[in-house]
Amino acid sequence: MDDIKQTPEENQNEESVLSLTDAWSGMSRDERREKFRELPRTEAEELFLSLKTHDQAELISEASALEKRSWIRLLAPDDVADLIQEIGVDSKDDLLTLLDPQTKREVTALLAYAEDAAGGLMSSRFVRLRPDMTVDEAISYIRIQAKTHVETIYYAYVLDSEQKLQGVVSFRELFSAGPGKKIAEIMHTDILMVPPEMDQEQIGQIFSHQDLMAVPVVDENGVMKGIVTFDDVAHAIQEEATEDIHKIGGVETLDAPYLKIGMLEMLKKRGGWLLILFLGEMFTATAMAFFEHELAKAVVLSMFIPLIISSGGNSGSQASTLIIRAIALREVRLRDWWKVLGREVLTGLCLGALLGIIGMIRIMLWPNRSSLYTEHYALVGLTVCVSVMGVVLWGTISGSMLPFLLKKIGFDPASASAPAVATIVDVTGLVIYFTVASVILHGTLL
Repeated sequence: MDDIKQTPEENQNEESVLSLTDAWSGMSRDERREKFRELPRTEAEELFLSLKTHDQAELISEASALEKRSWIRLLAPDDVADLIQEIGVDSKDDLLTLLDPQTKREVTALLAYAEDAAGGLMSSRFVRLRPDMTVDEAISYIRIQAKTHVETIYYAYVLDSEQKLQGVVSFRELFSAGPGKKIAEIMHTDILMVPPEMDQEQIGQIFSHQDLMAVPVVDENGVMKGIVTFDDVAHAIQEEATEDIHKIGGVETLDAPYLKIGMLEMLKKRGGWLLILFLGEMFTATAMAFFEHELAKAVVLSMFIPLIISSGGNSGSQASTLIIRAIALREVRLRDWWKVLGREVLTGLCLGALLGIIGMIRIMLWPNRSSLYTEHYALVGLTVCVSVMGVVLWGTISGSMLPFLLKKIGFDPASASAPAVATIVDVTGLVIYFTVASVILHGTLL
């Protein structure tokens, strides 16, 4: 056991790498490059392999061809493909020439697929067996393959002479089987597989519902192209979730970590949506101008405008966020829109009634109510109550149905962002408010 214990120096180096990894995101580009160059080769390799693709690309983008060759050959083919896509297609040929012929072929094949599809995520290095092998032969063969840095050795995939997938066997089953048994006798043939074109979000759903560490990627002819592992999908799911969160917040997707986005780029990412929302909010002024006569006769109505429109915007934002996430998790589908509508109508009525009654009680019990809300304060309270009910109901319906509408016409449901829904409800909420006021206060204040 003594020969595998780490020396104090090795422990110190490991701690140094871990601390550097933790502090990496808060360091400037020059600081990172300087700290990286100060590390001994072994620790530098450990750090490089632990970094995200964006950070790896940043480190080697300005390196010499010899240094690039040294670092890029540390990566698995799928990671090299990710790195090339991160640096840009303009550097594709230059980077491919740095690889050995076998890896170059593998990376070229991976780059033929979309980055967010199974083919772009998969690794072409997996454990392969033949069905006519004995268990002993298979174990010996796996030892040889393990030296070639296969992606994972949790499963071994059984292929025929044409590379068509026949079955899969786990290492546990392999080592517990008799040495003379054929692989064909112990392999599982009911295999969950995905096509190369499947989107990463769909693959993530498969992993979330199945207790698997890897999924084989098989083309339309049954030929196995590679495997997608759980860690590949976890990274892809994180990217998808980040993209959705940005859209829900009314921001274009950031292509790099927050602190690495330049100020001009950040303004472009955020300014576009803000401009659209600002133009939308301008219709609020148009709506108020339309009801200028009512406002002039009953100035008290203006006191409750922020309350009314914020209630509708908040309820719409809640509904859109819940439905966008439910669609992303496949908890609801397009055909479920009417079920969602029924639930949201009931929810909107209950929430609207609760908020409206609270608002009316506040007006009815407020000290100096007659001087503050006129002698018709009871009717003003009723107006606020009914308006809040109507606006919250409308906000809930709008927020829940807009993601379905966008998905139906082929857009990302996450585009039904909370700010967008709030802007829509702000304008229509004013129309509802003044319409209710015109009916209830007719003959008194109006």
